Amino acid sequence: MSGTETPHEAVITSYAKAPARTVSAGGVTYAYRELGPKGGIPVVFFVHLAASLDNWDPRIVDPVAKGRHVIAFDNRGVGASTGQVPDSVEAMADDAYTCIKALGYDKIDVFSFSLGGMVAQALVVKHPELVRKLVLTGTGPKGGKDIDKVARTTYWDILRATLTRSDPKEFLFFNRNATGKAAGRAFVNRLKERTVDRDAEIKIKAFQTQLKAIKKWGRSAPDDLLSITQPTLIANGDNDRMVPSVLSEDLHRRIKDSKLIIYPDSGHGGIFQYHQEFAAVAVEFLGR
Repeated sequence: MSGTETPHEAVITSYAKAPARTVSAGGVTYAYRELGPKGGIPVVFFVHLAASLDNWDPRIVDPVAKGRHVIAFDNRGVGASTGQVPDSVEAMADDAYTCIKALGYDKIDVFSFSLGGMVAQALVVKHPELVRKLVLTGTGPKGGKDIDKVARTTYWDILRATLTRSDPKEFLFFNRNATGKAAGRAFVNRLKERTVDRDAEIKIKAFQTQLKAIKKWGRSAPDDLLSITQPTLIANGDNDRMVPSVLSEDLHRRIKDSKLIIYPDSGHGGIFQYHQEFAAVAVEFLGR
């Protein structure tokens, strides 16, 4: 672990103030942040397509960190982590496993969003003993219908955002009605609350490789999700254009005893639009 950690440091529960740290394993240096009280099983956050550590909504992370040790990390080739982005979701899961083990954990809870949810599924299928609880949001199963069209939607929304001088996430994550536009602007502003020691943005080549991995995931044979026996919480908006909302329902049907929440009048970023409601649900679920 990083030598910057001290045994008597104050407990930080604000993601905007979480220290940037690194851990090295397998020839890769992984960037991560941690916050919340130490001890027990940590909640590890798996982030979305094109995202670095600065893309987590503090209104989701902070409530979890009030009572749990939280770790967010950049996978290989993303943000401040070294190496090259793998071209498959399964290889991303292997890297996540390497990072988690290097940090010294044999058991974790997972909070995942979008591409992070795909990586989390691949991780729990290959290493079921590692994961105690699973939160899957804005994501879909391997071989899920239309997942391979994510690149097309992404590039179109990036173009629309460029033409209006907006952040692409306002188009990709939120509906383009009055409610969605307001929620999108508020979300983007929350991501700016950390003003020092910010992460590096993803490089174009790394982003393109992630898109290729998602396309491959969408066109691959499905995993047997009946093997997932961990308590699982699934959530999405009712109008997810990136990873169609029906795929959240598909996950719910295939993962035994999972819980599903679909938020109305919201898109891919439904959990961020409804952050107050969802954070409370997530804290309760992870705290059981």
